[in-house]
Amino acid sequence: MQIRDTAAIVTGGASGLGGATAKALAAKGAKVFALDLAPSIKTAEKAEQVEGVTYVEADVTNHEQVRAAVEQATGSGSPLRIVVNCAGIGPSARVLSRKGPHDLDLFAKVVQINLIGTFNVLTIAAEAIAKTEPLDDNARGVIVNTASVAAFDGQIGQIAYAASKGGVVGLTLPAARDLASHGIRVATIAPGIIDTPMLATVSDEFRAGLAAGVPFPKRLGRPDEYAQLATTIVEHDYLNGEVIRLDGSLRMAPK
Repeated sequence: MQIRDTAAIVTGGASGLGGATAKALAAKGAKVFALDLAPSIKTAEKAEQVEGVTYVEADVTNHEQVRAAVEQATGSGSPLRIVVNCAGIGPSARVLSRKGPHDLDLFAKVVQINLIGTFNVLTIAAEAIAKTEPLDDNARGVIVNTASVAAFDGQIGQIAYAASKGGVVGLTLPAARDLASHGIRVATIAPGIIDTPMLATVSDEFRAGLAAGVPFPKRLGRPDEYAQLATTIVEHDYLNGEVIRLDGSLRMAPK
């Protein structure tokens, strides 16, 4: 599917994987609506102005805010055909620790943002995409979700994160099948260790240790490599219902 002259929504679009993807889609001629929380948007706007990217304050778990953002994208003058879900959090906590059992509210929050937020954006956006005029092969659009290698190789302390990302993996195929009659493809990227702002605070020694565990190339992944894969999925019309690992063949150890 051609990216130019379309509207695109990217959640978590102010930084990290989402920020890189928003820039990549805009560079290919899309009108990008980058959804994020207010503090992240303010930081992004102070850092640089990206031509073709409009930042929209929206909580992915809020039905009304997501619907308003989708309406803004559909009213842009270009058909909404692309959605990339990057918004997410990844706190660490064990099932049992010295403090006691895993906090239920924390577990629910991680699932709410990573899984239910993804589903919320997917369903509301799919409704809008389904109303667009079909292209070749009756195609109307594509939705790319973000899981993690933790969905398959969850480490110690990742039970909430792994469960939420496992849910994203699990919804990929049924979502693709559900939306096939509307000409909407669904795919998921499962990144390994990517050099995002979440890693900016750790030491060089720790980063080197993470990179050493990657078979090849022996380094951390880059956000622009995620963005490259996301745009490839959009442009490759026969990729559908698939989960693609982006991890340098990494398989995570228990810790």
